Amino acid sequence: MLEPDPKVVRELLTRYASLRIAQAERERPAAARELADVSYTLCVMMATTGIHDAVAKADALLAKGRPPTAADAAGADGESDLSLAV
Repeated sequence: MLEPDPKVVRELLTRYASLRIAQAERERPAAARELADVSYTLCVMMATTGIHDAVAKADALLAKGRPPTAADAAGADGESDLSLAV
């Protein structure tokens, strides 16, 4: 399966989030149509049938290209695998 361009995915996620915020503040028909279009495009691009799955897959795709952070190095218990020896 082809992987979508992360730049395009990031732009779509940003637009999706902005439209969701705009709709929550004040519902408008034009913004609702654009939100539906962006949602559909994200679903198609991420090969999902629901927007929640599309957003999760898009986040995972973008996380693959991101360098690890200190939070990523910490285990589930919040402990880091790094040595504390000085």
